[in-house]
Amino acid sequence: MTYPSINLRCAPSLSAVAGTLLTALCVWSQAAAQLPIKTMQDDLANRSPDIHWPGGFDPTKADLFSHNQLVIHASCERVWEHIVDATKWPEWYSNSKDVHLLNGAKLLGADTTWRWTTFGLPLESKVHEYVPHTRLGWYGYTPGTQPTFYHTWYLTPQDEGCHVVMDEAGIGKDAAHLRETDAGLMH
Repeated sequence: MTYPSINLRCAPSLSAVAGTLLTALCVWSQAAAQLPIKTMQDDLANRSPDIHWPGGFDPTKADLFSHNQLVIHASCERVWEHIVDATKWPEWYSNSKDVHLLNGAKLLGADTTWRWTTFGLPLESKVHEYVPHTRLGWYGYTPGTQPTFYHTWYLTPQDEGCHVVMDEAGIGKDAAHLRETDAGLMH
């Protein structure tokens, strides 16, 4: 199967400035915004069967589901370093702001909780699945409420680098409203 691909050499001006994997992640985030809008049905048809979904977040029963994947021309260990350094997400993901890890955590790890703003919404998140260099899954919710979103990263090594899957399932009226008003927002 062919996946979208990022090669740092393909973006020399960015690579010269950043010189890191942040370039690839930033390019991915910008490129995703320019892709044709996919429907939730498209995403469900292409989702990874290898994702571990917690109870209540089965994508086939969710009110919102998005699936994203690509190959980054770097090792999964290197990609992982950037994913777990959540305080630096705003450097490569423009919808991430004011990331504050709680309880003295410096990086995301098992059961880490953090507060942040994404798509203009203040959220609290908590890591549910943590397998270094392979799997990171977390719940998202308004502080003081039950989780309404589950986000997961699944990394697998390939000859060209690291195949990265990023899926998210949402439940409830807010997720359903988002699906109805901006189905492509999560890509």
